Amino acid sequence: MTQLAVRRAVPEDAPAIGAVHVATWRSAYPGILPDAYLASLSVEREAAGYAASIRIGEGVFVATIGSPGRVVGFTSARRARVGTPADGEVQTLYLLDDYRELGGGRKLLTKAGAYLAGLGCRSAYLWVLRDNPSRFFYEHLGGRPTGESSIHWAGAALIQAAYVWEPIERLWGGDGKA
Repeated sequence: MTQLAVRRAVPEDAPAIGAVHVATWRSAYPGILPDAYLASLSVEREAAGYAASIRIGEGVFVATIGSPGRVVGFTSARRARVGTPADGEVQTLYLLDDYRELGGGRKLLTKAGAYLAGLGCRSAYLWVLRDNPSRFFYEHLGGRPTGESSIHWAGAALIQAAYVWEPIERLWGGDGKA
């Protein structure tokens, strides 16, 4: 199988990013989020949101495979809001199921960390639903669990867990090279 490549997203990637978002949520969240909500997810609506983020220059990156480069995953990152546990926030990290064991998640998270470090962030965090079976991936990559919070999403009461990388270099193994 061809190796995954990671690059900065361009506006033309938005439809594929929207499709990955919907597919990964429908795969990861049955039994966690209401079925009706998962069925109502819209590729077009998600694509519009990501297109706007890309156009304003937010840190959106895609994992591609093959030529010309089919989008199979993505991440987005930004400076954290005031009062959060770190300087930078990884907002999203999604990879299609068939491409999870190829190192794409690590490559995407590394790219998000390098982007945040380039903004001057010294630490990074993300939220993940506690019931998400993939959440231990973040611990495997050096994320330190720092707390939990109750949220309501799509009519469901959920618990989310925060993971922090401090210093931010922990995102790529601490060697200072992203």
